[in-house]
Amino acid sequence: MNSRPNSIVIATSNPGKLVEVVTILDGLRLKLLSLADFSNVIAVEESGATFTENAVRKAQEYARQTGHWSIADDSGLEVDALGGAPGVMSARFGGEGVSDAERVSCLLSRMESIPDEQRNGRFRCAIALADFKGALIHLAHGTCEGKISFHPRGDQGFGYDSVFIPQNHKLTLAEMDLGVKNQLSHRAVALSKLRHYLVESIEQR
Repeated sequence: MNSRPNSIVIATSNPGKLVEVVTILDGLRLKLLSLADFSNVIAVEESGATFTENAVRKAQEYARQTGHWSIADDSGLEVDALGGAPGVMSARFGGEGVSDAERVSCLLSRMESIPDEQRNGRFRCAIALADFKGALIHLAHGTCEGKISFHPRGDQGFGYDSVFIPQNHKLTLAEMDLGVKNQLSHRAVALSKLRHYLVESIEQR
């Protein structure tokens, strides 16, 4: 294991995602930084074929650019009736530069004729931790099963939260309090595993 870091960069430019990560990792004896703390950081392209490939690539590249240990995730929605789409293209579903609302609208339009019993899907998340040299240190994964609603509901969260109803729940993720969401979401599951690793393998050194 490499020397213990004093800080870790949360390598995302998504403000909603940043809040979720900080909330779950809060209390660690590590200073949590964001990409906004660094100038001239070049965005890393999500060109991998899987969530894991993208997460690893981003963690390693941002670590090399900032000179700090970095964590990065890639996550997305898989809908069974759409053959697993949008999958790794979740953030670019409907085209580059479209808003969350436009992506949700595109998804719902493609599922317009799909009945409730066939609207199953899941969120998947992969989170990678790289040291300051860009070496991969740890990987964590999380999944949240559920189904797609017929209409957007709620104004919390981001991405597809407004149309995703977790298994055994009636509310969409966007209707849930952040504390509840952070107990069951795909990113929360992966981050909880990462937090456990950080505590056991780094903070106790």
